[in-house]
Amino acid sequence: MNIKPLADRVLIEPTAAEETTLGGIIIPDSAKEKPLKGTVLAVGNGTKDDPMVLKEGDKVLYGKYAGTEIEYEGTKYLMMRQSDVLAIIG
Repeated sequence: MNIKPLADRVLIEPTAAEETTLGGIIIPDSAKEKPLKGTVLAVGNGTKDDPMVLKEGDKVLYGKYAGTEIEYEGTKYLMMRQSDVLAIIG
């Protein structure tokens, strides 16, 4: 990966949206919810006031409208500040 976030930013690969409901109904692309979890792929160095807590490989939850969607080599990623991440999961 050739993307290196600056300061307190992190690069996240969103988890794929659910394809079917629990009952087995297939969800069309237009009705899929934007995923709210993903995997941290790269982190910046942090700032002097806010050290970097996240690390590469962390599974995280983030807000529905957090971050900026970017596309690199045909894959969509999210770039956001560490403070936009709500939690590290399991």
